[in-house]
Amino acid sequence: MPTMIRRIFGALLHRVQGRLVGTVTHFLVLPASAQVRSFLEHAVTWHRTESDESLVRLLRSPHSGVPHDAGAAYATLAARTESLLDAIERGQLALPPSDRDPLLRFAGRMRRIRAIVPGETDAAIARAVAEFFALVERDEPDRGAGSVAGPSEPIALAEPLAAEEPAGVAPWQKHFSASALNTYVECSRKWFYKYACAAVEDPGSAASAYGSAFHLALEDFHGEYPRPSSADEAEMRRRIREWVAWAFERNRNGFDTQVEFELQVRRAQRTAQRYVDWLLVQAKNAPIEVIGREVAAEIALHDRPFIGYIDRLDRDERSGGVRVVDYKTGSIAKSPAEYAEKVRAYADFQLPFYYWARTAAGDRVTHLVLIPLRDALLDVRPVVLAVGSNISIQDLERSRTRMTELGDRLASGTIRHFETAADASPCTYCSYAFACAAKPPAQAQRFGS
Repeated sequence: MPTMIRRIFGALLHRVQGRLVGTVTHFLVLPASAQVRSFLEHAVTWHRTESDESLVRLLRSPHSGVPHDAGAAYATLAARTESLLDAIERGQLALPPSDRDPLLRFAGRMRRIRAIVPGETDAAIARAVAEFFALVERDEPDRGAGSVAGPSEPIALAEPLAAEEPAGVAPWQKHFSASALNTYVECSRKWFYKYACAAVEDPGSAASAYGSAFHLALEDFHGEYPRPSSADEAEMRRRIREWVAWAFERNRNGFDTQVEFELQVRRAQRTAQRYVDWLLVQAKNAPIEVIGREVAAEIALHDRPFIGYIDRLDRDERSGGVRVVDYKTGSIAKSPAEYAEKVRAYADFQLPFYYWARTAAGDRVTHLVLIPLRDALLDVRPVVLAVGSNISIQDLERSRTRMTELGDRLASGTIRHFETAADASPCTYCSYAFACAAKPPAQAQRFGS
């Protein structure tokens, strides 16, 4: 008996599909390609039967809007899942956002097709599908049998235009930041692409998403614990785990895959516990109070606005001095002397800028602090520069003067050419390296013996 039912159902389905070719072709006002007709036929069939075979064909079609590899992956999964649409909407496969978003759009369109009133005609269903998927094709003119496409008359070449007089790049009219100046001294061509041209949109990376999430977690953590104390150790450890989990969930789309997301969360959780270890030692040896988080830093140099945000401001409870704290989830100087040398070489303006901004606001800044949060296997050991000891006021003043000079130069409108860096190290993570024809050659790889 089941065999007879399957034969009857198969015959009915074949008859329905046989009528679709004429119905769909009659519906389309513009001539439809064979691919479009096939897509509409399978869509109508899926609306009638919700067969997995039709759904997979729609998913793999070039008209689905789904990238080929993503469609192939879920088509393979279809044999092992009860509901392919549910699997897509749950994100059952770990795919990057560029593949995940088209899949979700496809699933939404298929649910709209499912919601079409069952009594509608095949032509009405096909019309709705064509609208959902924007299946509009350009009408090709009828050239007649044997005709060859080509221009009807010769193409007239335009007269060459006279070369324009070279001029400088338009002056920078917006505010400046320490990070922008750091980019300029690292590679002026990179500054030109990023700030003057906005040549491409940087999609970001897992490293930047990790840094953003960790900064957010610590901002909220210190809002709850402005005075870290050993008496609150257990509660601090529990709450920082919760803040890290919440912050990374907020930045989930910055990670390409679920596996990468989970690994980075675990890394951050281990690092956060080491951070609490350091806070407890700090609270015992030199108690502090967190008096600011994500504090706006603003100062005018030669009437040019410099703007930034300080990760954290601390006040030493014994001396009353203010510490400027910057979290670092990437590579940093390994010692106060190394960072002070970068300041003297005008290779980093961030902490000097923060120093002058807070000094102008009336604070007595005594320390500049970099806190490394990159390696979960190492203890947190901040790089602490005592103002007047590890770094002199003269060094900071020279840095401020250089910031003013660079601001004046970038705002002058006289720069005609932006040189590339002398070595290839800035090209490693540069979003514009692929398009930069003048970049220095890559260094040969070196292997230890």
